[in-house]
Amino acid sequence: MCLAIPGKILSITQQLNDTFRFGKVSFGGVCKEVNLCMVPAAKEGDYVLVHVGVAIGIVDEAEAKQTFYYLEKMGETSELH
Repeated sequence: MCLAIPGKILSITQQLNDTFRFGKVSFGGVCKEVNLCMVPAAKEGDYVLVHVGVAIGIVDEAEAKQTFYYLEKMGETSELH
């Protein structure tokens, strides 16, 4: 089973061109460097779903917070801390 975690893009940290970018993403206060090449429209402040270090989709803030809440309740966020 594949699991994607929602996070908020805090900043674009590297940009080789319009497609190949990396960003600093916050997952409930834990920040990680994420590859943004699969979400070229994503910008600072957007919420993205991240799977193994790659953002695979953009989601709205309410959906991201609800998903993260459920993951916390299931104990699935302990590896992020």
